[in-house]
Amino acid sequence: MPAKAAPKKSKSAIKRTRQTVVRTLKNGSIKNMIKTLSKKVEKEVKNKSKESAEAALIKVVSAIDKAAKKRILHRNTASRKVSRLSRLVNSMLPSEAA
Repeated sequence: MPAKAAPKKSKSAIKRTRQTVVRTLKNGSIKNMIKTLSKKVEKEVKNKSKESAEAALIKVVSAIDKAAKKRILHRNTASRKVSRLSRLVNSMLPSEAA
């Protein structure tokens, strides 16, 4: 018996494949940017530079919120990342309870 011929791909399937490739690259770029900005916040905390850590935190929170809005990141993931980074920066501040 001869082998079956490969099924033809519809135009819409070919277009969806193209769109997926473009979106994957764009989303990966945005996720990479968020990771880089997060590392900058961690570096500033390690260097004990409060003002620059807070400035870096504002940038990364903005980027994370935009990614969550566009559904590049899940909203719970975005919230968790923001919370952890905020807690890290706030750990530099002197405790007011003392």
